[in-house]
Amino acid sequence: MVIGVSVGVLIEGPRIGWASLPALVAYAIAAVAAVGFVSVESRRSEPLMDLRLYRHPVFSSAVLGAVAVFVALNVTLLLNTLYLQHARGWTPLAAGVATLPMAVGATVCAPLSGRLVGRTGPRLPLVLAGGFITVGGLCLVGLGQYTSVLLLLSAYLLIGVGFGFANAPITNTAVSGLPSTRAGVAGAITSTARQLGSALGIAIAGGLVAGTAPAGLARASRPGWILVATCGLFLLLVAHAARPKKDTSRPTSPRSR
Repeated sequence: MVIGVSVGVLIEGPRIGWASLPALVAYAIAAVAAVGFVSVESRRSEPLMDLRLYRHPVFSSAVLGAVAVFVALNVTLLLNTLYLQHARGWTPLAAGVATLPMAVGATVCAPLSGRLVGRTGPRLPLVLAGGFITVGGLCLVGLGQYTSVLLLLSAYLLIGVGFGFANAPITNTAVSGLPSTRAGVAGAITSTARQLGSALGIAIAGGLVAGTAPAGLARASRPGWILVATCGLFLLLVAHAARPKKDTSRPTSPRSR
């Protein structure tokens, strides 16, 4: 209920008004539902979602990172589709072809990310993911009616590469700081966080351009590209949280005399 009401308000907010009575009622419902969920789940011996997992900063940052990645992806997909088809008059086929660099970047870099996680841990792929998504979003902050197609394709490629690098290290980070018996739960929560990010991304992007004429879509979408870049920056924080901890369990070797 919390997620559904929150997404609903994001979608309908521009139409009904953020401070209107229906919006205020929705805020209250979401708050009460969140408090009730936490209260019930914290007292169960076998909760649907073990809230104690969020006491681990690494796990919490990974879950938020999963939300951020899919917010960035879905904001990009929706704003790109509306901009190319309505503001620039491209056909659906042409707009779809324009997103191919994003798909290629994700397809090529996803297996590379998995190999990097296996060799060096999650930090390097997360840094790469955050860096590419940030730069890709910043490329489109100044989006205009006649922005260069080459710049558009380059930005889509950068965001796709970042997305490809992001998934494997986020899952690895989420489960690495927990006992093996909780790995399945951690993976499931991370997967749910991705779906939440998708819903939020679509709702936010739609809210930004709702009721905007085709000529104003480029300008109206600029906050969305700032959000994409911000999500990339947040992944850099997740990378910092995922840094390997020093092993203090080994005995210190005696000094040579």
